[in-house]
Parts: sequence; structure tokens; C-alpha cells
Amino acid sequence: MKKIIIFLTMSFIGSSMLIAQEVVFITKADVLSKVSDSNLSIKISNEDFNQAKADFRQSNAVFLPSITASHTGMATTNPLMAFGSKLNQEILTQNDFNPALLNDPSQIENFATRLEIKQPLINIDGFYQRKAAKSKMEAMFFKKERTAEYLELEVEKAYMQLQLAYRGVEVLEKALEAAMANKKLADDRFNQGYLQRADVLNIEVRVTEVKNQLQTAKSNVKNASNYLSFLMNDDAYTIYKPTDSLLVFGVSTINKRVSENRSDIKAMGLVSEAYQANYKADKMAFLPRLNAFGSYELYDDEIFQADAKGYLFGAQLSWDIFQGSKRIAKSQKSRAEFEKSKLEYSQYVSQSNLELNKANRMLTDAQNKLDLTALALKQSEESLRIFTNRFKEGLEKTSDLLMAETKYAQKQLEYYQIIFEYNYAHAYLKFLTKE
Repeated sequence: MKKIIIFLTMSFIGSSMLIAQEVVFITKADVLSKVSDSNLSIKISNEDFNQAKADFRQSNAVFLPSITASHTGMATTNPLMAFGSKLNQEILTQNDFNPALLNDPSQIENFATRLEIKQPLINIDGFYQRKAAKSKMEAMFFKKERTAEYLELEVEKAYMQLQLAYRGVEVLEKALEAAMANKKLADDRFNQGYLQRADVLNIEVRVTEVKNQLQTAKSNVKNASNYLSFLMNDDAYTIYKPTDSLLVFGVSTINKRVSENRSDIKAMGLVSEAYQANYKADKMAFLPRLNAFGSYELYDDEIFQADAKGYLFGAQLSWDIFQGSKRIAKSQKSRAEFEKSKLEYSQYVSQSNLELNKANRMLTDAQNKLDLTALALKQSEESLRIFTNRFKEGLEKTSDLLMAETKYAQKQLEYYQIIFEYNYAHAYLKFLTKE
């Protein structure tokens, strides 16, 4: 019994906290600012760009030298190694040419410090690989831009959903107020003997329905607020309220075609260029490479000493003539990837134009529905006014009044839903035609 009481007490406290949760007013500009700073998708796209940028920086190796330093210590009785170590240390004497010592030398220690430099001179395939890395980096930059543009559209949608949810709450609160007023009137008339109990019960059912709808509308407010919190990467999940109401967007000029300068289309084009550069790099791998090299060496029989030194430098022209058809197959694969990327680019542009045509029709349909719904809303409002007045005078049935109430609330909700659809179609069309 004690556990049950504790559980009920904690449940009551939790419910009270939920009911008393603070509502925070927020503007769309605030949401856009917070999304730009904190959204995880934007941060992920930034890291994708940084990764591509680092890959491009790695391609600097086609121009810049590689430098390595090492210090090696060893002990040996190997005749060749022992003789060479003495020679490097510059301690070779006439006695070391004794055949007995040459064939069976004593153990000798050798410590070598080496600084080695390799400088690429002509690596044509490397130049094209660098070009591919640059195209990929630029593609990721435009992809990052498109991600930000998409999230801007998503903020527009989410903010309008929050506005729509509050509009629904307003409509249903007024509907509940009207239903309660009619219930009071019905109760009075029932007590006076002018109405039957069934009519009162019908109005009570209507009140209950509106209360349930109002609770659902309030849940929609919380759902819309939570989605805004997700977009802003805010774990507090605050209940937000927009500072402005859901209204029809002002008419503005929108391009009627998809621009090739749109960031995602430019990204697709740069990806295709990267595949083309990789294909050329694989073809250039059949050509010889020219690289320079050099080293500076220090030798001694004690660690970290340098009694003897020497250097060497030179250049190497290398040519991998045949690698068991590996390079041929790799070149064929990169060519197929390049051709595929061109087809994907054409398909993406075609699909974007298809989406644009659908969006234009969606905007036109929403405009037509908006005009018709606005007219229907006025008619249902006037009809409800007439039915209410006649009901007060006892000239209308309860069922007719309830139908008029229900229809008016439905038309209000439908009207605001159409405003949302029209505004979203307008925003989506701008998103598709952005340059």
C-alpha cells in the first residue's frame, strides 16, 4: 500500500511538472540561427567537407618532397657487412685486407644516422589524382551548402507546423467554449421541459469530442516543439510558441526552371569531374615517372656519434611496363565509373525538373483549394450563426445545431491546413529553384 501511495504521489508530481512546463516564445529567425549553429546534420556536412579538404591536401605530395630521418645501430660478424661498416666509418686499415680477417672478422658495431629526401619531378597520374581530389572537395562544399538550404526549408516547415498546431488549439478552444455555452442553454431548456434528455446527451457527447480533439491539438503543439528542439540540437525539449500566426505568404516571383548553378547540381557535376580525373589518372599510370632522391649519412662505432659522413643524390626514371593486366582493368573500371556519373548527373537534373513541375502544380492546386476553402468557411460560419440563433428561439433541432458546429470547426481546421500546404508549396518551390 505504501509503494502504491509513493507511486501515485510521484505520478502526480510528474504530471504537475508537465502541466506547468514553461512555454517559450520563439521567432523563425531564432530557430534559423540556432539550427545554423547547432544542427547535427550541418556539423556532419562540415566534417565531410573537412575530410575532403584533408584528402586534397594529401595530394600536395605530388609536388612536395618527403623527408625521413633514422638512426640505426647494429653489431655483426658478417664478412661483407663488417668490411662495409668499417669502410663507412672511415677506419679501414691495411691490416683489414688480411684474407684471414676478411673471411672471419671480429664483431663490429656500427651506428648510422641517415637523412633521406625524395622529390617527385614528373608524375602525370598524380597531377590528375590531385585534380580529382580538388573536384571532390569542391563538391563537398556545395553539398554542405545544399544541406544548409534543405534545413532552412525544414525549419520553414517545422515552424509552420507549430503555427498550425496553435491555430488548431485556438479553433478547438473556441469550439469548446461554444459547445459549453450550448450545453448550458440545453440544460436550462431541459429543466424547463422544452428539450428531451437525448438532446442534452447529444450535446454532452459533442463537448466530450471537442475536449478530446483539443487534447490531441495540444499534443501536436508538443510534437512540433520537440521537432524544433531536435533541429536545434536542444535536449531540453522546451514547449515553444511562435511569435506570429499562420498567415498566407505574400506573392513573390519564383523562377520557373531548375538552375544548373543550384548547389546540389553543381556538386553532382563536380563529382562527375572527379571521376573523369580519376579515369585520366589511371590512363596516365602507363607513363614513366621521374623522381629525384638524395641522402646524407653519418657513421660511427658509438651511439649518437658522427666521425664519418657521406652523401649521395640522383634521379630515377621508372616505368611499370606490365602488371598482369591490373592497370588495364583499373582503367576500365574508372571509365565505367565516369560514364555512370554522367548518367547520374543527367538523371538528377531530369528528376529535379520533374520535382519542379510537381511543385508548380502543388502550388496551383493549393491556391485553388485556399480560395474554395475560404469561401466554404464563410458559408459555414454564417450557417452556424443562423442555426445558433434559431436554436435559442427553439426553431432548430439539436442535431442540426451540432452538425453546424462540427462543420464550422472542420472548415476552420481545413482552412488553416490549406494555408500550411500553400505556404509549404511556395517555400518548396523556392528551394527547388534556388541558385
